[in-house]
Amino acid sequence: MNFALIIINLFITYVMFASGVIKAEEFKLDYASAKPAALPPIETVGSKFFSSETGEQFFIKGIAYQPQYSLEDVSSLGIPISDTKYIDPLASPAICLRDIPHLAELGVNTIRVYAIDPTQSHDVCMEALMENGIYVLLDLSEPDASISRESPSWDVNVYQRYKDVIDAMHQYSNVLGFFAGNEVTNDRTNTDASPFVKASIRDMKEHIKDMNYRAIPIGYSTNDDVETRENLAQFFSCGNDTADFYGINMYEWCGYSSFHSSGFDKRTQEFKNYPIPVFFSEFGCNLVRPRPFTEVEALYSKQMSGVWSGGLAYMYFEEENQYGLVEIDSKNRVVRLKDYDYLRDEFNKSEPKGITKSEYLRRLGLNTGGPITKRECPSISVAWKAAEKLPDKPEKSKCDCLTNALPCLVTPFSDRSKYREYFEYVCGQVDCSDIKADGENGEYGEYSGCTPDQKLALQISKMYFNLAEQNDICPVDDRHIYFNRDSKNDQNDKECTSLIRSVQKTSKARKTDNKSLNPSKDHTSSGSHIVPKFVMGLAFVILTGSIV
Repeated sequence: MNFALIIINLFITYVMFASGVIKAEEFKLDYASAKPAALPPIETVGSKFFSSETGEQFFIKGIAYQPQYSLEDVSSLGIPISDTKYIDPLASPAICLRDIPHLAELGVNTIRVYAIDPTQSHDVCMEALMENGIYVLLDLSEPDASISRESPSWDVNVYQRYKDVIDAMHQYSNVLGFFAGNEVTNDRTNTDASPFVKASIRDMKEHIKDMNYRAIPIGYSTNDDVETRENLAQFFSCGNDTADFYGINMYEWCGYSSFHSSGFDKRTQEFKNYPIPVFFSEFGCNLVRPRPFTEVEALYSKQMSGVWSGGLAYMYFEEENQYGLVEIDSKNRVVRLKDYDYLRDEFNKSEPKGITKSEYLRRLGLNTGGPITKRECPSISVAWKAAEKLPDKPEKSKCDCLTNALPCLVTPFSDRSKYREYFEYVCGQVDCSDIKADGENGEYGEYSGCTPDQKLALQISKMYFNLAEQNDICPVDDRHIYFNRDSKNDQNDKECTSLIRSVQKTSKARKTDNKSLNPSKDHTSSGSHIVPKFVMGLAFVILTGSIV
């Protein structure tokens, strides 16, 4: 099938989706009986990407691809309204089929999508991308389920989200890999968040192996912060649990810069012996508009292609931040900007010279004399406070026991500051070390992988167990905190019964004054109740993994 015919077929299919003649759910493909995938999976070997079919080195020529969420766009494109705070372009044929011809002409072989809805079908868009030779890099997180730099944790909700995305997308051979985080650590003040991201990489690689999926690479995307760049790169490639690839959001080259004046020469030298594939997970400084994208020639030149595996320009859609290549007009038509033309021309004339897998393995054996040795992790310092020890895999069954069997339970607070307020109070009454999440010192409590509601319920229940009279009233007065009457029933689950008995014993670790807390009266978020300084420090570790 020639290129013109592909474009015509895509356009006809797009019109039928946009007009509602065809619905995505009616077009779902049965991959068990579908024809073999058009694209061979990409694999990582040492510091390179290779085609699993030809053994040729693979260089990413990509673009970030995520439309901004708006109710107007959702309505105009006929996208079903859901609880998500993002538009999944890979589950929206009206979007992807409109754009794929432009992506193909741009010359990209990879797109990066920052959030997808794992409950939707992605068959139509992934098949269309496959037919056009385009791979996909997917972020595992979404706005309401991610590892936060301010309050890092690796909990059951984020764990489930990451698994759901992998389970939904592993079947497509053109999924190049997954990002477990994007700029979670972005400066020296939050380096303690990195152990939680690295734990997520470890557990998702284990999940892929346990499910007998193909070995899809999982990596991390970082910013280019001068104080943390060296330690971050070392951290995600050290020890027993490493990332499969490493992306850097690189915006040092602006306008008509050069290999030396941009600092690309220094970055290339720094990553010369990096053990896993490294590439630009974003690039495209916009201080000069339209962007000439002159860095593309350097990125795929002999100066850089021996170290870097390409990169992804940011971004396809023009938005308020003015990084786009195209605009979408009121009639849902693609209007190309000058930036599109510049990037297309640069991509089309760039032909990086790589190495074959067999030759690379031969050289690797000659240079190392054997297997690659394990790298040491960075030491704790003023600018780096991330422990080598990682949190354990979250245990849903253990956390579910808390919800099912604790006497006092918590419903989610819309005001997130309430969690800090209540943790500060209850951790002055009972020992909260079992929910501690301290990425700096590598100290993680038994229940640190549970949700904030479960953690708070656990500590309030300890206060309840310390009451002289245990009636059906919890010791904290708030409409989000309630007594669980089912907790008085005999538990059929022996594990849960044993767990609750253990909690009852540990509740005596710090004596309570048996006072109720009513934030609407005596105790408010302005800090009207006094908490000892060391208790506030512990509460902050629980919430953020840091010590103040």
